[in-house]
Amino acid sequence: MALELLAAGPTLAQKRIPKLPGYDECPLGYVNDLKQHCNSPIYYEVAPTYGKPCPSGWMNIGAGYCKKKTLGIF
Repeated sequence: MALELLAAGPTLAQKRIPKLPGYDECPLGYVNDLKQHCNSPIYYEVAPTYGKPCPSGWMNIGAGYCKKKTLGIF
């Protein structure tokens, strides 16, 4: 499933995202399903960081992901 996220494009609005390789935790706003995925009740536009800083207009939410800021804040 992690390869599907990476192949699907740079950003995705998702309620369920895979844990990225090297991470056992979930990013901010997501809950660990105790398997290989993280779930959220809210659709966030997220993208893997690929080990780089988040671009302008995005914030690092941990576990290898950036989230697009909405309304310029969160």
